[in-house]
Order: sequence, then C-alpha cells, then structure tokens
Amino acid sequence: MATSQEIEKNVVLLPQTNQLIGLYSIIRDQKTKRGDFVFYSDRIIRLLVEEGLNQLPVEKATIQCHGGNEYTGAKFLGKICGVSIVRAGESMEMGLRDCCRSVRIGKILIQRDEETALPKLFYEKLPEDISERYVFLLDPMLATGGSAIMAVEVLLSRGVQADRIFFLNLLAAPEGIKAFQEKYPSVKIITGGIDEKLDENKYIVPGLGDFGDRYYCI
Repeated sequence: MATSQEIEKNVVLLPQTNQLIGLYSIIRDQKTKRGDFVFYSDRIIRLLVEEGLNQLPVEKATIQCHGGNEYTGAKFLGKICGVSIVRAGESMEMGLRDCCRSVRIGKILIQRDEETALPKLFYEKLPEDISERYVFLLDPMLATGGSAIMAVEVLLSRGVQADRIFFLNLLAAPEGIKAFQEKYPSVKIITGGIDEKLDENKYIVPGLGDFGDRYYCI
C-alpha cells in the first residue's frame, strides 16, 4: 500500500493559473457548445502532454550552433508512445501528436460488466515494442480508478515498467487517485484538476459531465 508521501510524490497537478482556471470554467459550463468544449479541452490536453514530457528523463547534450558557437542543452532518453482508453481517451491523441511527431499510439477498450459492475477488458492493440517505451496513458477522467487500474495491468503484462507509465487526465476525484496510487504507487498521475469527491453514482463533483459525450456527440 502506498504511503501518503508516495501518493503526493506521484501526483502532478498543473499550476492552477488564471488561464487554466478560465479554461476549466468554460468546459465545466453545461451551456458551453460542443465546438467550444472541444477547442478549450484540446488546449488543456496540450498542457497535460507538455507536462508529461517535462517528466521524462534527459541527458546533457552539447549542440553546435551557427557561427561556431556551442550550446549545452539536453536530449530525451528513450522512446515514448501513447495508449488511449477508448473512447474518451482518444480525444487526447491529437494533443500528443501535436507535440510528438510520428508518435506510436495504442488502444485499450475497457467497459463495465453490467452483471458485476466491474471493469472488463474487451480489446487491446499496442505497439510490439511497448516494453521498451515510456507510456502516456490517456483518459480524460479519473473517477473510481477501475478502468485505469485495469489498463495499467494490461501494460505491465506487456512488460512495461510501472515507473515508465504516466497517466494523463483532465480531471480526477480524490477517491480515484487514492485507489489508483494504492495499487500502483510508481505510476505518476498528471492531472489538470482535482475535484471534491464522487457522488453516490460515482460521478465526479462538481465535474464537467460525460466527457466523451460532450467531446464527440453533443
């Protein structure tokens, strides 16, 4: 079981700037139309991806610049890929592609079993060399954590190291963070917002509604 220090260490919350709060105010508003919801969600997703890239290891690199000058900078170590939890997680793929050209992307489909109310794996398609990569796991909402926990189990079964998995989401509930980090304390959560709680129906409060429906349908 993870300690409180481990949980705090492995949750990265985007800086709650006026700009970010303004973006969330737009996408939380039930009156926001789909076009605006998609546009401003995409802006937040881009910030999450950039923060995910900030978490990757680098090594010092000396660059030859114009005029014969040298610059001591950095280069990334290792390869990355994205894995989206279908379907809402697919909304985050373009933000990753915008930052990382030709990035490999896999998919995992997890749905709730109507008889048991537990998550059930239906489909997976992952890069063959995923065990050699850093993985950005993509899902906009972390509510109970059930789907994310199962997705990590799939990644671990394919040889991915837990500390090479970064779970990116726009909004998280404290209960979901706790469940997820108690199960996988080495996996880092990168989120744009942590809400108050889950309600009796396991919806995030105050939340922003069903992300997938609002992004794709409404």
